[in-house]
Amino acid sequence: MTSIAAQGDRGSPASTSVDVNLPLEPRKQVKTIDKKSPEYITRNFIAGGLAGCAAKTVVGPLDRVKILFQASNPQFQKYTGSWFGVVKAIRDIYSSAGTRGLFRGHSATLVRIFPYAGVKFLAYEQVRAIIIRDASQETPLRRFTTGSIAGMISVLATYPLEVIRVRMAWETKAHTRSSYLDICRRIYHENPGASRTGIANFFRGFTPTMWGMLPYAGSSFLAHDMAGDFMRHPSLAQYTILPHSERRSKDPRKPPQLKYWAELSTGAFAGFVSQTVSYPLEVIRRRMQVGGVVGDGHRLGMVEVARTIWRQAGVKGFYVGLGIGYAKVVPMTSVSFFAYERAKYYLGI
Repeated sequence: MTSIAAQGDRGSPASTSVDVNLPLEPRKQVKTIDKKSPEYITRNFIAGGLAGCAAKTVVGPLDRVKILFQASNPQFQKYTGSWFGVVKAIRDIYSSAGTRGLFRGHSATLVRIFPYAGVKFLAYEQVRAIIIRDASQETPLRRFTTGSIAGMISVLATYPLEVIRVRMAWETKAHTRSSYLDICRRIYHENPGASRTGIANFFRGFTPTMWGMLPYAGSSFLAHDMAGDFMRHPSLAQYTILPHSERRSKDPRKPPQLKYWAELSTGAFAGFVSQTVSYPLEVIRRRMQVGGVVGDGHRLGMVEVARTIWRQAGVKGFYVGLGIGYAKVVPMTSVSFFAYERAKYYLGI
């Protein structure tokens, strides 16, 4: 007789050995929530939003320093280029503004990241249901495409909040205590140009962000799914998959739940891959987002910014702060996917 656990775990050795000799409990009807229903959409959005907030909080100080480096903040340019510089930058921020300084702009980050992450994960689930209908369509190209579309949808929905968040993190003077409204007014009135309105200033760097989201989100979801497949391979299942009795979800149609370290590892791998392939466009985007703060306020295009970076620092200029990027994105993506998968189980989806 085949055990219930074996059916749900695709024949993994770990689950079969646990349940095969135990008496079968009465089969319980698993409640299925339609992915297009308001209930599922709401729960999925909340799970994604909570995951994003948890991940961003873990790396808040590094995120602040990375923005200062990428945007070439004059006060911190002397620290770029080494890990010791990162430590000194964090020390200087802490000595002048305390813990609050390390998390400057973090409230704006959470305001932005909750809807961003919520929309991203929700869009991924919805787009995936259309592009990948069954196991035969689980191809790398379809996974990459699904992730890219989800990332682009989330950026389109929340981009102005990202610009406000970056501007708040960029400010470094101890006496500067700009409110959301102050930042919004400043951005709105910064030389929008004769043919543009001030609203356009809230979309500085939007083009490279969208281009960068294609490889970033696409490779992130692709790498995570592939790493998940690897972790669930029969030869590793007994080490990586939770015993059937410890799983939150008993739904045999879902992939078996990974142990915490395995789930964190798949997210870390996804973060490393996505950061590597998309970083140059991220640097260009940061420069464009603070374009009204430095220089004469002239709105530089994506190509102009790239040329400026090339003239100033060559190829290295496109990778300034990459070490911090890895230190930030790898744990952030790891926590994000982990929190999302666990939140889905707790919320029953």
